[in-house]
Amino acid sequence: MEFDLAQTDALLTTTRSVRKRLDLDRPVPREVILDCIRIAAQAPTGGNAQGWRWLVLDDPEAKATAADLYRRSGREYLASYRSRPLDDQTGKVIDSADYLLEILDRVPALVIPCIKGRVDDPAPFWQASHLGSIIPAVWSFQLALRSRGLGSCFTTLHLAHEAEAAEAFGIPAGMTQVALLPVAYTKGTDFKPAERRPADHITHWNHW
Repeated sequence: MEFDLAQTDALLTTTRSVRKRLDLDRPVPREVILDCIRIAAQAPTGGNAQGWRWLVLDDPEAKATAADLYRRSGREYLASYRSRPLDDQTGKVIDSADYLLEILDRVPALVIPCIKGRVDDPAPFWQASHLGSIIPAVWSFQLALRSRGLGSCFTTLHLAHEAEAAEAFGIPAGMTQVALLPVAYTKGTDFKPAERRPADHITHWNHW
């Protein structure tokens, strides 16, 4: 199979964190989310354990509960950024994050990716192995959304209240929540690559 590199590269370089351009008024069918999860489930996973699980919140009451947990930690976190000098780009990101904070409960769906198991050992090996078995799937999910005209944003602020979220949504003991993704169709699809440092400025060969 030969891939269209231009299309593939465009997908990979224009899948942005979307907040202000989420369409809050257009419903997202469950079958679209399931289709994207089907794609995500092809991601590699340590030991072929396939321990991912996906909690989708599309009920208004459930979304309101998640949004409340998110705001409780998010307001303080974002305020800490406001207390320091910000460059223009960072200021725009914080403005965008503030917007998401306020409208999170109105997003058509919120997705909490989880993985079986808990890692209390701070050793990098165990942390990397555990999260490395779910984050590739999350990114595949976001790419699948983008290719279908939807957007999302990888957020983690609700994890300050992970135990409360687990209790509220019936997440079993032994599961690790890794993010909260707002999911919606986007207002337009004309996203562009972000400014990044050149590859040869961030790459080392054989020795740092």
